[in-house]
Amino acid sequence: MASTSVSRVVPASPQQVWDLIGGFDALPDWLPYIPESTALEGGRVRRLTNPDGDAIVERLVSFDEAGRHYSYAILEAPFPVTGYLSTLRVHPVAGRDDVAEVQWSGRFTPDGVTDAEAENLFAGIYRDGLDALHQALSA
Repeated sequence: MASTSVSRVVPASPQQVWDLIGGFDALPDWLPYIPESTALEGGRVRRLTNPDGDAIVERLVSFDEAGRHYSYAILEAPFPVTGYLSTLRVHPVAGRDDVAEVQWSGRFTPDGVTDAEAENLFAGIYRDGLDALHQALSA
């Protein structure tokens, strides 16, 4: 099993960040890579579409409003991994109420690629996503 994690401090309070990213169906609100999300099964599953038209289907595994984090599993995607489980988490920054740290992490089993290749793929996705979040919050 391989894993990766990326964190970024963003220019908004933890609650403001969570208000933007905390909805399981909210990715199109801040992540340009995902222009479309459709909630299924009462919001427990999301069907995402990327700019190439590829479908990514994910299931919400856990959700903690008070702790400002949720975890999800990939059910269907064009990625070379199986057993994917990811967590998106918002942390306060000690002594600051105008910024938050966002951590996006995942673990998975590479399928047809090395651990390093799969880790680099998702580290890039998480890094690009958190950069997009920073831009959305800076606007």
